[in-house]
Amino acid sequence: MLYFAQTDFLLLLLLIPFFFVAYALVRRARRKRVEKLGDPALVSALMPSASAAKGWVRLSLFSVAFFFFVLGLARPQIGAKLKEHKIKGAEIMICLDVSNSMLAEDYSPNRLERAKLAISRLVDKLSGDRIGLIVFAGEPFVQLPITTDYISAKMFMNTVSTESVPVQGTAVGEAINVAIRSFSAQSEKSRAIIVITDGENHEDDPVTAARQAAELGIRVFTIGVGSPEGKPIPVNGELLKDKEGNIVVTRLDESVLREIAEAGSGAYVRAGNSEFGLQPIVDSIKKMDEEEFSSMVFEEFDEQYMYFFAIALVFLVLEILIGERRYGRSIFK
Repeated sequence: MLYFAQTDFLLLLLLIPFFFVAYALVRRARRKRVEKLGDPALVSALMPSASAAKGWVRLSLFSVAFFFFVLGLARPQIGAKLKEHKIKGAEIMICLDVSNSMLAEDYSPNRLERAKLAISRLVDKLSGDRIGLIVFAGEPFVQLPITTDYISAKMFMNTVSTESVPVQGTAVGEAINVAIRSFSAQSEKSRAIIVITDGENHEDDPVTAARQAAELGIRVFTIGVGSPEGKPIPVNGELLKDKEGNIVVTRLDESVLREIAEAGSGAYVRAGNSEFGLQPIVDSIKKMDEEEFSSMVFEEFDEQYMYFFAIALVFLVLEILIGERRYGRSIFK
């Protein structure tokens, strides 16, 4: 099936009828000028080599050439057949904390934006691995199902904010449980969960969830974002306060994150400003047994514009070779 990559150029085809209208008007104006010189039949006899039909033939050939030229500009393509594509790699589910505490500014510009930047840079380095994204606060949501579409992964990452989850809190355990259920059916060995949070869990038991993941062969890694001394939380231009009017200070809870990583047979890394910690974890994941994944993808389109340009050139050459005058007896007489 033929597709056009740049369909806007096809609008130029609307010019073809105007070619004939314009040429008819030009011939009419020319005929009126001839009539002013004298008897049209006498003037025609004085110009025996002039051919009225050749003009229309040349215009028709030029129009056909223009038609194929425009089709070439629109980049006709064929292909787009479904094909099974097999790749080797790991499946990685990233659980990103989007609670208000991630707005603390002990990283530049804040914890959440620094984490998003690190994930985006990591995606740029992936090849063959499948990645998914879960955002969580008081409850988790699958922001991006497991995929190899890295462009979409970065697009979804840009939309993440503290408003991505309506319920505030930090349900790390439930986020891990959702991640466990989000892996593809093809994956059995090389599966890993990376939890990025400040560790202030207020909702559930993440250690038990990590242990259950490890029993299923899924390794759980944690990245601690924040500082032990803590930072206030800016919300809507003001610092967040509790019910008593005291400024809320969010601190990194490394002990919980270490317990989660240990229970999940993974490792804990404290995020830094220069090295966030994702790359060392992914390098460790890549040492796991790679699995072969298959998916149905569209084959790349084959460009066909050059053939249309060639046809246009042939008709344009014919238009030039015909000329404007007739020679002896001609089919254009």
